[in-house]
Amino acid sequence: MENGKKKTGIMGGTFNPVHIGHLLLAENARETFELDEILFVPSGLSYMKKGMEMADKRMRLEMTRLAITDNPFFALSPVEVEREGNSYTYETLEALRAAEPETMFYLIVGADSLFAMETWKHPEAIFKNCAVLAAVRSGSGCEDLEIQIARLEGKYGTEIRRIPMDEIPVSSTDIRNRIHQGKSIRYMVPGNVIAYIEKHRLYTG
Repeated sequence: MENGKKKTGIMGGTFNPVHIGHLLLAENARETFELDEILFVPSGLSYMKKGMEMADKRMRLEMTRLAITDNPFFALSPVEVEREGNSYTYETLEALRAAEPETMFYLIVGADSLFAMETWKHPEAIFKNCAVLAAVRSGSGCEDLEIQIARLEGKYGTEIRRIPMDEIPVSSTDIRNRIHQGKSIRYMVPGNVIAYIEKHRLYTG
C-alpha cells in the first residue's frame, strides 16, 4: 500500500495464448514497483487484432485463469470478455476506476506501445486514469524512447516509469505457429495451459 492506497497493475492483452513472457513481465512489474496485485484482463473483441487466428474469448479467459492460479498476487478480470463489442482500454480503466476509486492503477505495456498509445481510442482518458509501466530492455538507452516518454508525460500530465526487463524470445504468434507445425511448446506455456490447448485442439488449424 502507498499512502494507504492499494496499488494494482493492469496486464491487458489477447493472451492468445498466455505464455511465460506475460507472466514474467507481470511478476517483474509487481516486484519492482511493490504492487499489491496484478490484474490480468483478457480482451474480448480486439479491434487491433482482426484477421488473427483467435481462440474464443471465454477460452482465453480460462487459459489465463489457469496460468495465474498459483500466484496469490495475480488476479483475473472478465470485464472485457463480458462487454459486448470491441474492447477499449479506456473503457476498462474507467470501469475499474469506478469500482475502486481509491486504488492506484498502473497499466503495464511493452515499450513499443508507447509509440502507439495515441492511436488507441481516447488516449487522454487512459493517461488520466492510470500511470504507465513500460517494459524496457535492460541496458537499452534508446534516445527515441526517452523523447517519447518525456513528450507523453508533458502532453498528458501522466507518469511513465520503466520496468527493466531482459528480452524474452517468446510470442503468442510463435506458439501458435509451433502448434500448427506439431512442435513442442513446453516451457513456453504453463503446463496446465498446454493441457487445455491440447484438450480443446486449439490453434491446430
